[in-house]
Amino acid sequence: MGHPTFWDDHENAQKKASYVSQIKQLINPVLDFKKKLADLEAMRELLSEASDEEGQELLKEIEPIAENLTNDIGSLEIKSFLSGPHDKSNAIISIHAGAGGTESCDWAEMLLRMYTRWCERSGFTVTIQDLQAGEEAGISRVSMHIEGEFAYGYAKAERGVHRLVRISPFDSNSRRHTSFCAVDVIAEIEDDIDIEFKDDELRVDTYRSSGKGGQHVNKSDTAVRITHLPSGIFVACQNERSQYKNKATALKVLKSRIFEKMEDEKRAERDKFYGEKNEIGWGNQIRSYVFQPYQMVKDLRTSVDTSNIQTVMDGDIDQFVNAWLRAGCPSARIKESDNKKK
Repeated sequence: MGHPTFWDDHENAQKKASYVSQIKQLINPVLDFKKKLADLEAMRELLSEASDEEGQELLKEIEPIAENLTNDIGSLEIKSFLSGPHDKSNAIISIHAGAGGTESCDWAEMLLRMYTRWCERSGFTVTIQDLQAGEEAGISRVSMHIEGEFAYGYAKAERGVHRLVRISPFDSNSRRHTSFCAVDVIAEIEDDIDIEFKDDELRVDTYRSSGKGGQHVNKSDTAVRITHLPSGIFVACQNERSQYKNKATALKVLKSRIFEKMEDEKRAERDKFYGEKNEIGWGNQIRSYVFQPYQMVKDLRTSVDTSNIQTVMDGDIDQFVNAWLRAGCPSARIKESDNKKK
């Protein structure tokens, strides 16, 4: 970067500068941890030589430092599991209401809020790309762009069917209902991925954006839906006021979905990685959220559970994400299985 001609190729220079920044973000926390560990070791040596009274005072200083280091090593450990080819990438999370009707649409909106709050806690930026409201309440589907370091690496733990059990506010008899929503997570693929579309493979539909947005949005066909005819995959985007910008965003998301599908098809055990959510209904859930008759959120893949449903619905889902990463994500298990066969 210090070379006189480094910035002559501005686009390439920006990519390299971004890469250097990513490396620093990985290395600096480790160096910082080593420095704190060395300081703690020096304090431990002082403690061994101190008198009883001095030792008690020094011990009060050491305990919080040691506790913070324990938390730091936990964070470093989790990041060490994010070694997938696209774990550093931004993520696209899609939520689809399933079995349960209006109750399921309301559940989808609750999940949208949960993930939005989780992103805020994690320092990620959230942009709603497409949202389809439910007929009576809630949303039937939503697609959100998550921008931040290792956004996909963390968010991929949420892929699957999420089940809610509660007394429905839409039931006049106050009966208990079970609802399902599917959460899909893909990595945002950069433009250097070699995926080309033929003109006859895409169908582009334009329509007026729904919801808030002002007179221009509601009177112009700015929203775009692109369908990849060979695979049946479609994406929609309506968050921008410009049809051109919405189309560019939709094409990028479509490329990411096609790439994800191609990667899944290469895996011999596709059902472990992508097929967990083939049907949005009974027997396919990865996590259950029970509000009544008792309160519990339990991840069926790792058996991690908590009775504090309020904090979970407020975005505190790191315990589930980290446990899944520690247990080994499905793609890692597939890679290990392939190595054993070789």
